[in-house]
Amino acid sequence: MNQLLLLSSQGFLADHSQVFHKPFKDLKMAYVTTASKGVSDLSYLDRARKLFREQGYQYEEMDIDGKTEDELRHTLKKFDVVFVTGGSTPYLIRSIRGTGFDKVIKELLPKGLIYMGASAGSYVACPSIEMSFWQHQDKYDHCGLTDLQGMNLVPFLVSVHYKPAYDPILKAGIAKSDYPVRILKDDQALLIQGEKVTLLGGQPEIRL
Repeated sequence: MNQLLLLSSQGFLADHSQVFHKPFKDLKMAYVTTASKGVSDLSYLDRARKLFREQGYQYEEMDIDGKTEDELRHTLKKFDVVFVTGGSTPYLIRSIRGTGFDKVIKELLPKGLIYMGASAGSYVACPSIEMSFWQHQDKYDHCGLTDLQGMNLVPFLVSVHYKPAYDPILKAGIAKSDYPVRILKDDQALLIQGEKVTLLGGQPEIRL
C-alpha cells in the first residue's frame, strides 16, 4: 500500500473527501497536540476543536509525552489518521525521539495509517527541521537541540506560513540546505501518495 501523508500550514482543506476518497468524518483521528506545550498562544487548538465539533469529526486528543513505544503502537492502531498539529518544533521532535513515535509511524504508514501534519507537524515529517528556524530564530526555545534530524517521512523540506516578506530569509536558507524545499501558503497542502506529490489549494506553487 502506498503511504499517504498530507502536509500543510494549517491542517485542513475545504473538502477532504477529495483527498481521502471518503468523508473525513468517517475516519477516526488521533489529534496529537504535544507541540502546543512549547508555546504560550493556544488559540489555534480552540479553533481546531471548534471545527472538529462543527464538522462531526471523530477524534481523540493525544499527548505523546510519557508514552512508551508499545503504548503508542497499541493506541495508534485504533485510528485511521494521526494529525500532528503545530506549536514548538524543537519540543515536538524531542518528544518524538524520546517516545519512539517516529518508529511507530514508520511501521504503521505502510499498513494504511494516514499522517497529517500542520506547521510543526509538517516540519518533523521532513529529513531535517532546519527550516523551522529560518523565519523564527528566537521565537521558540530550542530545547537544547543540536541534532536537527526529522522523521524523514518525505525526501524534501517543507516551509509553511509563506509571506512575500520572508523571501530573503527563505532564499538564504534554501541556498544552504542539502534538501529540496517546498513552500506552502496557509491555504495550501502537499498530498504525498507513495512517490507522487500533489500540491493542493488551487494556487501556483511558490518557487524562489
